[in-house]
Amino acid sequence: MKWYIAKIVYQIVCGTGNHTPQFDEQLRIINAEDDIQAFNKARLLGEREDDRFLNNKNKPVEWRFLDVASLHLIDFEDGHEVGSRIFEEDSAKDYLLFLRAKSKRLHDDCIEKTFSL
Repeated sequence: MKWYIAKIVYQIVCGTGNHTPQFDEQLRIINAEDDIQAFNKARLLGEREDDRFLNNKNKPVEWRFLDVASLHLIDFEDGHEVGSRIFEEDSAKDYLLFLRAKSKRLHDDCIEKTFSL
C-alpha cells in the first residue's frame, strides 16, 4: 500500500447562492495500492461528504463536492517536501510579525503537550 495526498474541492453555497463564490480545497491522506485506486477513494470520500444543513440563521447551506484536483504520492523521508505555496503580502513586516507569533504559539503548545503527559 502507498500513501497519497489528495486535494478534494467543494463549493459552498449559502441560501440561494447569491454571494461571492466560495470553495473549500481540502488536503486528505489516502492509502491505496496505486494511483487510480487513490483517485477513486478520494472521489468517493468527497462524494460521501457532500452535505446540506441549516446554519445558525436557519438558512440552507450546501457543500457540493466538485472533484479531485490533485493527487501526489507521498515519499516518507525525513524533511521531504509535501507541499508549498508562493504568495504575496502587502506588508513583509506584518507578515513576519504574524509568522513569528504563530510559530511561538505552536512551539509553546508543543512544550505544553510534551510536559503535560
